[in-house]
Amino acid sequence: MTFDEVIGQEDAKLRLRALVEEDRVPHALMFCGPSGSGKLALALAFASYLLCQRRHDGDSCGSCPQCAMVRKWAHPDLHFTFPVIKASDSSADYKPVSDDFSREWHEQLSEGPYFTIDQWLQLMNAANQQAIITVKESDEISRKLSLKSSQGGFKISLIWLPERMNEQCANKLLKLIEEPPAQTVFLLVSEEPGQLLETIRSRTQRFDIRGINTADIQEALINRRGIDADAAQRIARVAEGSWTKALQILDADNESHEFLNLYIRINRMAVARDIAGMRDWSEDCTKQGREKQRRMLRYFHRMIREGFMYNFHQAELSYLTLEEENFIKKQAPFINEDNVIILSELMDECIRDIGQNANSKMVFFDLALQLTRLIRKRA
Repeated sequence: MTFDEVIGQEDAKLRLRALVEEDRVPHALMFCGPSGSGKLALALAFASYLLCQRRHDGDSCGSCPQCAMVRKWAHPDLHFTFPVIKASDSSADYKPVSDDFSREWHEQLSEGPYFTIDQWLQLMNAANQQAIITVKESDEISRKLSLKSSQGGFKISLIWLPERMNEQCANKLLKLIEEPPAQTVFLLVSEEPGQLLETIRSRTQRFDIRGINTADIQEALINRRGIDADAAQRIARVAEGSWTKALQILDADNESHEFLNLYIRINRMAVARDIAGMRDWSEDCTKQGREKQRRMLRYFHRMIREGFMYNFHQAELSYLTLEEENFIKKQAPFINEDNVIILSELMDECIRDIGQNANSKMVFFDLALQLTRLIRKRA
């Protein structure tokens, strides 16, 4: 993978190239930034750059034997670690490792380096299992890095979502980072670095990146997805720096579309005082997992903000898809100075209650009843 394939992030690319050109590549680098910003893509491109035999014009050549192996994610000196689940046919005491899901990982990467943990869990058929990095994985990392570089260059250990390591694994990895084998580079790609051991964070060089520029997302949508300029501009603004969010918006069956339909339903029932319909609605919301319920409530929170801002008729303040705007322009008069703060606080309270394992059916039915009282036009 080349830097040219990474969407935007030109400043980050310059900083990574400088590390190599000035011969100051750290033994452990941690990529941090918002979801969808391209942390993994940058780490993969940097790994390719380190392994390439014929770098030129600030990028890997893409054609040397090293690049050919990286292109297939089959380079013997590039080792991947990522959260996994326990296969259904595993024994009770078995500790899964990344190699157990090597085929699925290569399949995920072949679709592109921009994906979420939810997409990865779905590919593994995780159901309700939580994906983690086990202590056995740290033994595998140690074993692989103890071998001599097969190509005579760097050995790279790329760890995606290291915050999902259990405590035993994290402590063993710490020892490896403190005393790394010769010519070894650790590339950690973290969504929540604050959850990592402080001792690990202090021994890695943090590399922060921002969300992708709206113009870069728009250009990528036009050039890579064939979207017309006007639609690309609207999607890029709503994506808020996340390429994965931009792709989700493009998907007609995406999660946001589902959340919008639920938001439209409850608003219409609130105006109509349809209590029976609210019971059905709350039951439909309860069928979702708790993490999805929280994402749905955060979506509702955003739509309240958008409904209020739409009243000002300033396009630059609006971050809506065309489908969302078609509803919001009708709902906007019902979200105003009299209720916007209370509605926002109500959504925050519901998000907190779901996160604290409150009865979700009660939370959503109470939310529906509260909306009946709060959503109204100004007198």
